[in-house]
Amino acid sequence: MKQICIIFRKSPLGTSSGREGLDFALLSASFEQQVSLVFMQDAVLHLLPSQIPELTGSKDYIAALKALSLYDIETVLVCQDSLSNLGLTIDKLAIDAQPASFDDIKALINTADEVMVY
Repeated sequence: MKQICIIFRKSPLGTSSGREGLDFALLSASFEQQVSLVFMQDAVLHLLPSQIPELTGSKDYIAALKALSLYDIETVLVCQDSLSNLGLTIDKLAIDAQPASFDDIKALINTADEVMVY
């Protein structure tokens, strides 16, 4: 089984890369690929609850993040340093995710067959 790691780095505002990355993740998982997600830098903001993406002209894809387990996407990491830099804690996020150090993220990337960055 192919292992795919998808890294989200961009803010949810002003770009569709978050939606595109999520679409890619769900599509890949539906073809029985092992998919892991990593949220770092401003992409951590994708995981905040009570967002209204329609106000910025985006479609609401935040709810789809809650369906990751239906696609057997079980590894969702959030960079600890990014959380700290944004003044957030893991318990403030809308989905279950694991805090990860740079070494944890590096180890995941090293085991992946493909890495995509959004």
